Amino acid sequence: MKRRSLVAMLAALPLAAHAQPADWQTVVGPDLRFRLEMPAPVNKTSAGEKEKGHAGERVAWASKRNGEMFDFDYVDYEPGWFSAKNSKEMARDLGRGEAEKAFPRNKFKYVLDEPVTLQGWDGYALDIADHEDALVMMRTYIVKDRLYRLLVTAKNDEDSRAAANRFLASLRLAETRS
Repeated sequence: MKRRSLVAMLAALPLAAHAQPADWQTVVGPDLRFRLEMPAPVNKTSAGEKEKGHAGERVAWASKRNGEMFDFDYVDYEPGWFSAKNSKEMARDLGRGEAEKAFPRNKFKYVLDEPVTLQGWDGYALDIADHEDALVMMRTYIVKDRLYRLLVTAKNDEDSRAAANRFLASLRLAETRS
């Protein structure tokens, strides 16, 4: 009997090691094309108004942890909107967007401002610090004709930065680009 208990405990160890803390929640896309982790509770919204090129509504998730914001959204664009263009340039333009106006370089420090990839898809990373080194971290990814955006704020402390990085690194896509 002891041997069976020991085997059962050893078999359960990998499950326990990968168990998600109760204060984090996995968000899975309704079409199963992505998943990510966000602090619980997570609120889902959708915006019916469409901007130029949108083929569908914008779907967003938001949560807060210790006063910090965690936002994720995606929107599908008309066929060919991104895929017919240079996705590196589009990711940069969309990733920086209005940030340069909202966060002028003479008042904020651009800590990270560079192209990135996720599973082979083009994206853009933009991290901006204020005078107290609190961060706004943004990631934008283009996957075929879908735009994914992540935005998180982080205070200048280890716990806050770790949570922000966990959120940004958790996005996984069902599709990879070879």
